Amino acid sequence: MNHAVCLLSGGLDSAVLLWHAIQAKWDPIALSINYDQRHKRELLYARQLTSVAGVEHIVLELPQLREVLSKSALTSDEIAVPNGHYAAENMKITVVPNRNMILLSIAGGLAVSRGCRYVVFAAHSGDHMIYPDCTPEFIAAAQRAMLLGTAGEDEVLLNAPFEPFSKADIVRYGAELHVPFQLTWSCYNGGYKHCGKCGTCTERREAFVLAGVTDPTEYEA
Repeated sequence: MNHAVCLLSGGLDSAVLLWHAIQAKWDPIALSINYDQRHKRELLYARQLTSVAGVEHIVLELPQLREVLSKSALTSDEIAVPNGHYAAENMKITVVPNRNMILLSIAGGLAVSRGCRYVVFAAHSGDHMIYPDCTPEFIAAAQRAMLLGTAGEDEVLLNAPFEPFSKADIVRYGAELHVPFQLTWSCYNGGYKHCGKCGTCTERREAFVLAGVTDPTEYEA
């Protein structure tokens, strides 16, 4: 069976990825990581998404990662989350050092342990200019490393199906899959509503507009 471990943050992209994995009949196991991120409210949404989707959900508690990955607005209270457009230079302060390599390594180990064929994650083209662990070069290297690290009968394939997609493409595809967008969280601030001002909120709003899909998100501003 071609089962999959699906990295699920609780955000829009990974929610669409989960529905994609279900449609592909990969019988996904959703894996979320609590690294004590500023926006860990996203994990509440991840739980709701897996409940609606009816898939197994594993939440791995690794809060001490915050202490060793502190050079980011998402892991340090001393660094403010930047506002404005996602492509702005200041959004680089939201990079969590080598995060995807860490998460993918954990997902690969889970995949071998549970007999899964794939690890899937939701990196997309809009991330390329900001996040080094979302680039095509990183994905290709990570795919190779995953194969080498799981060679033999336990071989696991890394799949990043949204790599050529824009955020609007993902929203459009998610609408086709009937993803419950209202159960996704994007805001990097830790409030009870999307702030509407930070880079991720700005990108989210723009993606719905460009996709021609109604945005169900309630923003503070």
